[in-house]
Amino acid sequence: KVVMMMGSTEQSIDTVAQAAEAAPEVLDDFDVGVNEEIDCRDREENKEKLRRRIQSYHVDGLNPPREGKKLLVLDIDYTLFDHRSTAEVPEELMRPYLHEFLTQAYQEYDIVIWSATGMKWIEVKMRELGVLGSPNFKIMQLVDHGAMITVQTEKYGMFDCKPLGWLWAKYPQYTERNTIMFDDLKRNFVMNPHNGLRIRPFKKAHLNRGTDRELVGLTKYLLAI
Repeated sequence: KVVMMMGSTEQSIDTVAQAAEAAPEVLDDFDVGVNEEIDCRDREENKEKLRRRIQSYHVDGLNPPREGKKLLVLDIDYTLFDHRSTAEVPEELMRPYLHEFLTQAYQEYDIVIWSATGMKWIEVKMRELGVLGSPNFKIMQLVDHGAMITVQTEKYGMFDCKPLGWLWAKYPQYTERNTIMFDDLKRNFVMNPHNGLRIRPFKKAHLNRGTDRELVGLTKYLLAI
């Protein structure tokens, strides 16, 4: 199991244990090692790419940040939604317990949706799934591929990732101490490995809708850390 703790190192052992117990089993898309993560994060050329992205890419938020809240960053494809399967209505491809998860998370976290797709697709899918306009929670920010940067490792070559530094520059009240990202691809948080949790992808929705409880476990995890 992977446990990512936020806040001071004085947090109690009990809290760590609760978080570990609540965290779901995780899988890996490819095995980005610790040395490669450190290399990506600390390489000056990647830092410069992030600085340029902060300066050049701007997108308006949907709702203002709330004082005292932590930050939750969520992927869409295979995290909240099975984008490859077909169905008569979008709700059939929505990950089970999505609205319950977002409602509970919203109590403690401001929520950002960050997808490697385009903004129009993000907006359409979030509306179809009832995520935008819900009376029970609000999405603070939508982010698309425009905020991503391209990095390179010796083992895996070039790939795009989601640098949380872009969000931290836009919203300075959030830092590595109060931010967590859920994604089905570990490489997406290679610039911020201590802030990412790789979760089980939601695929073949028509077969797995009845048994997938990933968001139930993640809800407990979020409220425990």
